[in-house]
Amino acid sequence: MVTKIWQQSSGAGADLVVLHGWGLNARVWQPLLPFLTPHFRVHCIDLPGFGDSPWPAETEVSLANYVKLLLPELPDSFHLLGWSMGGLIATELALQAPDRVKTLTTMATSPRFLEDDNWPGMKASVLGLFQRQLKDDFEQTVARFLAIQAMGSPNVRADTKLIKELVFEKPLPELVALRGGLKILADTDLRSRLPHLQCPLWRVYGERDTLVPVSAAKAIQQLVPDSPQWVVEQASHAPFIAHGQELSERLLTFINQH
Repeated sequence: MVTKIWQQSSGAGADLVVLHGWGLNARVWQPLLPFLTPHFRVHCIDLPGFGDSPWPAETEVSLANYVKLLLPELPDSFHLLGWSMGGLIATELALQAPDRVKTLTTMATSPRFLEDDNWPGMKASVLGLFQRQLKDDFEQTVARFLAIQAMGSPNVRADTKLIKELVFEKPLPELVALRGGLKILADTDLRSRLPHLQCPLWRVYGERDTLVPVSAAKAIQQLVPDSPQWVVEQASHAPFIAHGQELSERLLTFINQH
């Protein structure tokens, strides 16, 4: 199981690896880089199956396989930031490689994305709709999902336009990765393992996120009570688009404390 992972490194300082979410690619981090690169050596990665990183043929798309593909490509020791599905992958990386991950920051991420009787999350019907739409028109489904990233933001039109412009500078995701990614979001449940993280954890949420509701932050706090969190006011599922400077400042403070 081998594939060529596209990554671009810039800046100076401690190594910081950033992982994007479903349907996107590393270009989405461009608005954040000017605030991060003065303090960190930032490694922007196209997850396999997205952007310029192919998914290896005849390989199941799974959380475990993402970790197997990524770990050999990452620095020996690094800070880790994961957004949305990238936050799930980042959490699994930190659990499996505690000697390499110094700190973990998750953004608009939940250890369990789908709601159930006692857990706030995305409705299964919403995820099911995306799964069905993928079969009919996966390009339009990706475009529709990108628009959801900014829903709730006061600058929803401008934010959506920026996200689409950035993401579409690279090749469209592979269908196998899109389908597999939705399955990861539907099936993954890291709630019982989250308290076993050995590195410091900082969690960031958007107050108006329509995919990871802010009520999930309170539920996750019960699992990791010592983990600080920041609920970004008037922010969507992509809080870094409009709040990049403050996010970077708070991230620097968190990392410097550890």
